[in-house]
Amino acid sequence: MPKGFVVAIDGTAGSGKSTTARKVAEALGFFYLDTGAMYRAMTWKILKAKVDLCDTEKLKELVTRTKIDFTKDNRVILDGKDVSEEIRKPAVDKLVSQVSALALVRAKMVQEQRKLAKNRNVICEGRDIGSVVFPKACLKLYLDCDLAERTKRRAKELSEKGIKVKLKEIKENFIERDYIDSTRDQSPLKKLPDAVYLDTTNLTIEEEVKIVTDMVKDRLKKKGREPQRTR
Repeated sequence: MPKGFVVAIDGTAGSGKSTTARKVAEALGFFYLDTGAMYRAMTWKILKAKVDLCDTEKLKELVTRTKIDFTKDNRVILDGKDVSEEIRKPAVDKLVSQVSALALVRAKMVQEQRKLAKNRNVICEGRDIGSVVFPKACLKLYLDCDLAERTKRRAKELSEKGIKVKLKEIKENFIERDYIDSTRDQSPLKKLPDAVYLDTTNLTIEEEVKIVTDMVKDRLKKKGREPQRTR
């Protein structure tokens, strides 16, 4: 397992994991590992290549030849190209949970995630971070949020990017993703007994960030450590 202080944040889609993890990482000087963006990048590549998810051989070839990395300001680089905007499109939203459920994709992503986190203090978010990727994480959290609130947040996010999607469509997508994420055979989403549960429904992003930052600082103190910038 990677060395360093690892914070694992799991939770439902749209619960604020990515924004919270990124801002807490910035506040503490940790490396922010956006695993969701990695699965989205893989999904975008599959969409562009028009590969059928049932075509195991072509998928294996595509996944094997995939390189995902991050810039210092957390831009997502797929095979040398910045795809930070493309991976947030509705087409990716609709397919990402299905792609994430594929064993060969998950195996590749977990391998890459551990490489990226090696010898760093890391805040990592996703669906199976505390259970599979970093089971010995120093702090595990599970973020959840009411479906209606998640729908409103995602609609606002897309609107700010000039993307118009009906609330009903966003809600149905969340319901489908929640079901796939929690029932898949490979690394299903679940709240672990040793994870701190945080309901973000009535919290602002600033409140979320403060709560999680304080938790990390408290855990660091208990371990006799101070935040160290790992960029």
